[in-house]
Amino acid sequence: MSTVATIHSDALGPRSADGLQLVVFEGPDRGRAVRLDAPRTVGTDTACDLVLTDDRVSRRHVRVGPGADGGISVEDLESKNGTQLEGSRVERAHVGVGATLKVGRTFLRVAPLSQPLVVTPTQERRFGEMVAESLTMREVFAVLALAARTDVHVLLEGETGVGKELAARGVHLASPRREGPFVTVDCSALPPSLIESALFGHVRGAFTGAAAARDGAFVRASGGTLFLDELDSAPPDTQTRLLRAIERRRVQPVGGDDEREVDIRLIAASRRDLSALVASGELRADLFYRLSVMRIRIPPLRERREDVAPTAREILIRQGMADPGPIAGPNLDRLFAHDWPGNARELRNVLERARVLSPEATSFGELGVSLAPIHEPGGLRVRGDLPFHDAKREVLDAFERAYVEDLIARHEGNLTAAARAAGLDRKSLRRLAQKHGLSAPRSEGPAR
Repeated sequence: MSTVATIHSDALGPRSADGLQLVVFEGPDRGRAVRLDAPRTVGTDTACDLVLTDDRVSRRHVRVGPGADGGISVEDLESKNGTQLEGSRVERAHVGVGATLKVGRTFLRVAPLSQPLVVTPTQERRFGEMVAESLTMREVFAVLALAARTDVHVLLEGETGVGKELAARGVHLASPRREGPFVTVDCSALPPSLIESALFGHVRGAFTGAAAARDGAFVRASGGTLFLDELDSAPPDTQTRLLRAIERRRVQPVGGDDEREVDIRLIAASRRDLSALVASGELRADLFYRLSVMRIRIPPLRERREDVAPTAREILIRQGMADPGPIAGPNLDRLFAHDWPGNARELRNVLERARVLSPEATSFGELGVSLAPIHEPGGLRVRGDLPFHDAKREVLDAFERAYVEDLIARHEGNLTAAARAAGLDRKSLRRLAQKHGLSAPRSEGPAR
């Protein structure tokens, strides 16, 4: 059974009700869910299977569970404010996967459960531009090859530098869409004011500097694949428009009235655990389930050190070293001893620096491989062997963790007092603590 991939859709096989769940994707209890393998009662009563805190929801509001023909049965329990299905009030209904219910101010969706994908590691040591010897990565290759044969949306997760874009490009090139365009948008590299223009395009005069109309990534990728990197950086309003564009297969440029049809296969990626962001309210649950039809985790290089040597060989060949010779000896020992926080991208930069410092070297063994940071002032570790944005993010992450850890300790776990002292709101401070895996601060009790 795969440890690297899960599926959320019947696109790769039929689903029954015991493979579904009812998820709160909008409302005060966003992120809560209950399995639909049996009739489930939703309401504010603590005896309900899915307990909500929405004050417009009745104590026993609606019952949802397995119905005929593998579908889902919905029955309103004479609630005060009623149950709505796709905008219309219903007493009884029979629905399928993706159905949206509204109870009070809360929106519920029938969504597939995340289920491990059973695969056998491929015998191939290459997928696109990625190479590997480890069983784990050959399992990833098998899943990527399976994804390429379908047109389902894919969500790639993994640390910075593991090769998420290479994986996405490999899926595209192995798919029936290979003759179409492959378009990449890095959501983290765009200011919030420009991200919608980059995705959906704009008309002339839509904003200051829009001297001419421009097609967005959705239109440019039509007929091919759109790769959205660092999806979690998209602002909430953009997430809403993104979901609408995916579901309708139509986009409206910023400042324009006319819509354009698009035909894309979407692959999204993030270095963060998006399911945790859904639970914290930072990512729309409906967008997450729409994109994570097939969810694939690419493991970091430190978890598969047997891939260091073949990856180093591939990098050197691509850098112009015709025959790197044996990837062995003291240089390989140095590479093996490193933890690779920057993963394959860091390995590429280390080897590129080694080639610059060893211009006469014609093989791996002749390179002067060094893994020491370029500069480390005052205890601040600055990684000159990483791209600027990755090195900056690493420094900022280290600062955030150290600051929040010390701040909470100084206030003995009192989150409200800590947030006040830092000039942050309580929710932002809690999010920072969760982001860096710090222990949850103690509760301060009810507000007075």
